[in-house]
Amino acid sequence: MIKTVLVVCIGNICRSPMAEALLKQALPEANVVSAGLGALVGQPADPHAVALVSGLGLDISGHRARQLNRAIATQADLILVMDNPQKQEIQRQYPATTGRVFRLGELARFDVPDPYREALPAFENALQLIQRGVEVWVPRIQALR
Repeated sequence: MIKTVLVVCIGNICRSPMAEALLKQALPEANVVSAGLGALVGQPADPHAVALVSGLGLDISGHRARQLNRAIATQADLILVMDNPQKQEIQRQYPATTGRVFRLGELARFDVPDPYREALPAFENALQLIQRGVEVWVPRIQALR
């Protein structure tokens, strides 16, 4: 049963906050949280990310980056990351998560590139990929609730 979904990227200010917002909207009954492997702790979501999800009717302006730690990782029933190196790093740091860590694009076989410090088109591309990943994962998560 999946009750808690954790979304992880590097800084926790671009990709994972956008994915967290979309998953929260699609899975209101689930506990959806995000964190970063190298989080810019306390920083707000990138302005491009805030603006793009605002266009979808979602508000991440209150988001603040937080560092992934053992407690957050082990409490999650499902951990969604942006690429294989992140998946491998989480499983290396927290072996108990093995079997619960997947790429957001795992089922459709894609990674979500990091748009950090890039122009708006990079964020738009990341958001489109995140939306694709969410569309694939939501029915699977709902089936396991």
